[in-house]
Parts: sequence; structure tokens; C-alpha cells
Amino acid sequence: MKPIALKGHERAITQIKYNREGDLLFSVAKDSVVNVWYSANGERLGSYDGHNGAVWCVDCNWDTTNVMTGSADNSCRLWDCETSKQLALLETSTVVRTCGFDFSGNVIMFSTDRQMGYESYLNFFDLRDPQQVKDNKPYLSIPCTGDLGLSKSKVTSAVWGPPLSSDEFVITGHENGEINQFSAKSGQLLKSAKETEHTKQINDLQSSVDLTMVISASKDNTAKLFDSTTLERIRTFKTDRPVNSAAISPTMDHVVMGGGQDASEVTTTSTRIGKFEARFFHAASEEEFGRVKGHFGPINCVAFHPEGKSYSSGGEDGYIRSHYFDPQYFALQLDA
Repeated sequence: MKPIALKGHERAITQIKYNREGDLLFSVAKDSVVNVWYSANGERLGSYDGHNGAVWCVDCNWDTTNVMTGSADNSCRLWDCETSKQLALLETSTVVRTCGFDFSGNVIMFSTDRQMGYESYLNFFDLRDPQQVKDNKPYLSIPCTGDLGLSKSKVTSAVWGPPLSSDEFVITGHENGEINQFSAKSGQLLKSAKETEHTKQINDLQSSVDLTMVISASKDNTAKLFDSTTLERIRTFKTDRPVNSAAISPTMDHVVMGGGQDASEVTTTSTRIGKFEARFFHAASEEEFGRVKGHFGPINCVAFHPEGKSYSSGGEDGYIRSHYFDPQYFALQLDA
């Protein structure tokens, strides 16, 4: 696989996200830049300018009309995808760590960090009510820490659950390894995975293409596959390094994981020393069957193309590497 290298950031990539069709790839980084690329050839289409701090999260709605970003400048911003015009500015007391559109694109959620005396909150806005955005008052704000908190630690990652559920919910990963379900209507804690599932911080949560499964990536050197509705663990993938991100293939029984030792702890003169490869596992056997080198630092985020024909990774080195699979990759699946 010969990668396409996308260079549009000066600092570490924090998240990458394909739109539903897969023709666009959004990227955010610690340099406050929000970029959008053509996934087919790596050409940069444009950027969304406005943040003045590290941008931690990005998402786009179902029909790719709006883009949402969350930043360390204590704001969550809504953009027009085509024109890059800022549509809304939601100011917060602390860093916005995660964000996402629900299936309809009408409701957004984002979480804030616990810092400077403020607790971690999970906030929900209904975009059909302009007054909520104008007043900067969510229709629901769930405390995740503190005396009234429904969790023991702050939210570090979050995704929406399946849209056909009777009570629409968000799945959250936490600093202490918890994985929870919160109702987007009542704010009630619906379900919680056992605290022993992960012993350290959840770095990333990603859903399968049909939203029925979610995969967690943790500092405890594992990634785990869960049923989105029941939070029952389906598979465990073990490595010898912290896992920063994991993604589920939409067409194969495969998962890809990225991570590596922290850049401050190892030399970056060799991609092998810090173990910075992307690693592929079979979802049924839990066995590793491939590795892809390239980054000169830890891989912070990975994502599969919605059609399963490629995957991309974003690293501490500021590069995004997009790999289109060779025919042998698909033949491997047939033989498995």
C-alpha cells in the first residue's frame, strides 16, 4: 500500500473523520487548524478558521452540510461545510473534548473537561430551537463529575448510539476506564460497562457503520468491541503499547488500531523504536495479521473509509497518511 501523505497541520493531529459518502476527510490538530480534504487524492479543499487553541474533535452531519468542532479555546463551533462560514459559537467554561451530531443532524452533543474548579459536563443542544444556541443554554446538561456527577471521572470520548432506540443515547468513555450510556432526553445513566473492562483512560470510541457496535481504545494496551445497546463485551484485542485509537472496518471482519509510546519517552529516529505502526486484527479470531509503518511518532487517530477501500491515520508528527488497500488485502479476507 503506497500512502498519500496529507500535510496541512504544523502540530499533532488530534482527530480525523470521514463524511458519510467518504469523499471528504476532516482533520483537526493542536495547531488550531480545521482542514477538509478530498479523500481520493489528498488535495486540501479548504479550512475552517476561527479557533485559537488546540482543536480536539470534529464531526459532520449525515448530509455533510454542517461541521462541528470543539477546542481548547473553550468553545464548540458550528460551520457551513461548503462555505466555511461559522454558523454558531457555543462558549464553555473549559476545554471541549468530544462532539458529535445525532443521526438526524438536529441534535448535537459535546463534553467539557474537569479543570480550573469546573466539573465535566455532557451538553445537548437542539438546533431546531435557535434560542438555545443564541442563549448558549443546552436543553440538557449532564454532570459527569463532582457531587452530582453520574460518573467518577471526566468524559474523554463519546459517540451516539443506534438511532432506532426508543431512548436516544450517547456512549461515553472516561478517564478512569468507564464506559457509560447516557439518555439524550432525560440525562439518566442507562447502562455502565464493568469498571474492570478497562483499567486506564479511554482514548477513543468509534462506532461500526450501522452503529450496532462500538470499539474502545485505551491506555491499558487494549481495544475492546462492545454491543452498543447492551454494552456487553464482544472481543478484546491486546497489544504491547497504549492504544490511542481504533476503528471497525465497514466491509471486513477487521479492526485497525493505532498508538505507540509517548513521544516524550522515546527517540523518533526510528519508526520501530516507539512502535508506531498501525496494527490490523481479525475481529473474529482476535489475532493480528498485519502492520503498516510510516509515522514518526505515535498514531493519535485512525479511521476507515465508509466503503472499506482505504483507511487513514493521523499522527503526532502532524501528518495524515491515507492508505488504499491492495487487491491482496481483499483476497486475504476470502481465505480467512
